[in-house]
Amino acid sequence: MATGKEIRGKIKSVENTKKITKAMEMVAASKMRKAQDRMHAARPYCEKIRNIASNLSQANPEYTYPFMIKRDNSKNVGFIVVTTDKGLCGGMNTNSLRLLTAKLRDLEEQGNKVQAVAIGNKGLGFLNRIGVKVVAHAVQLGDTPHMDKLIGPVKVLLDAYHECRLDAVYLVYTKFINTMKQEPMLQQLLPLSSDRLEADAKADDVGSPSWDYIYEPDVQSLIDELLVRYVEALIYQAVTENMASEQSARMVAMKSASDNAGNVIGELKLVYNKTRQAAITKELSEIVAGAAAV
Repeated sequence: MATGKEIRGKIKSVENTKKITKAMEMVAASKMRKAQDRMHAARPYCEKIRNIASNLSQANPEYTYPFMIKRDNSKNVGFIVVTTDKGLCGGMNTNSLRLLTAKLRDLEEQGNKVQAVAIGNKGLGFLNRIGVKVVAHAVQLGDTPHMDKLIGPVKVLLDAYHECRLDAVYLVYTKFINTMKQEPMLQQLLPLSSDRLEADAKADDVGSPSWDYIYEPDVQSLIDELLVRYVEALIYQAVTENMASEQSARMVAMKSASDNAGNVIGELKLVYNKTRQAAITKELSEIVAGAAAV
């Protein structure tokens, strides 16, 4: 049985760990609120550009941008994998990477070649370990995502799709539902589904007349630029959702760690008290035995 000194040392160690996890929980709670504010602030822009892209897709059926052309025989597939730079956020990264692994297995069985862009250290390390070709990456984004840091790596896949070197692009990230729930997502980013755009337009403009536009300089240039901005907005929104999910998952994980540390401390104190009581009882027994012998 461990001695009282050893048990006291363990209790002190767990108490120090609890202080660290409690501090990390408070920091994550503060960052979570800011990350949620950024996520909500980005949504109006994404919704508006989605609305305009939806209406343009209906207003000009005679022109089809390459991002909307579906290729039947997909042999080259790209992935944009959004993860965190740091750990200690529960199973958030594990869940999204497990979803990615299942999709990669299906694609490889069909004979597809895969390349990826990693946003976040955890995803970059995972892709390197499983041998997926990483064509670009963005890490150490901090607590605030900036589009200028994302556009370079992402443009590699967008240009490859535009030049027909890729047949499909998927986006993997964690969607923020609420503080206690984050859902891993795997969505097809390219080609953009015309059905989805039309459905979005109908949902946004229920009961309103169809949109018409006056184009300057021309419809092709306008749609080309707008759909690129639309795809970039989808990626930026995914990154903000992932960051909000990260802070929420970390806060919950650190709270759970603090609670578990408290339980361990309680159990160790109980063991310490039993050990101390046993030592006292033994000493009393020895004293009584010695007195009786005299």
